[in-house]
Amino acid sequence: MFERFGDLPLHVLVIHLTVLVLPVAAVTAIVFALVPKWRWLLRWPTLLLGLGALVCAYVAKESGEAFVAAVPQLQPLVKVHQDRGNLLFWFVLAFAVIAVAAYLLLGGPSALASGKGAKPTKSRPLELVVSAAIVVVGVLVIIQTIRTGDAGARAVWDGQLPPK
Repeated sequence: MFERFGDLPLHVLVIHLTVLVLPVAAVTAIVFALVPKWRWLLRWPTLLLGLGALVCAYVAKESGEAFVAAVPQLQPLVKVHQDRGNLLFWFVLAFAVIAVAAYLLLGGPSALASGKGAKPTKSRPLELVVSAAIVVVGVLVIIQTIRTGDAGARAVWDGQLPPK
């Protein structure tokens, strides 16, 4: 299921979406957490991008494992990339959970001029903890996405992978 899309390995297609979605999701969530005035605007994008990032990371991980299973001689060449990708998946899982918590727990002003519809935060300490968690894990996701992509690119572009 995660091996090919037409004649191309699925992993090659999915990673481009993943490299885009993960940092965008992280930056969106960080702004959502740090700028309460924008929470009314970023609440749904934070939730949807957080869950979308999890789906992308899962499909990238599974398709990468299927790719290596189909071409076992790649295993030693992509070991670092695979290890970093596995760690990235766990960061993204934590990020998605925190994004859902932020969606549910962080309040903010309404888009309405009257202020009706404003969602109050449950408590200030809770707001600080959730905000800090989403910032820290969001930064980890961005850094690990770069590290994982770098390891994969080095495996491909440094001439280590045999041409097909």
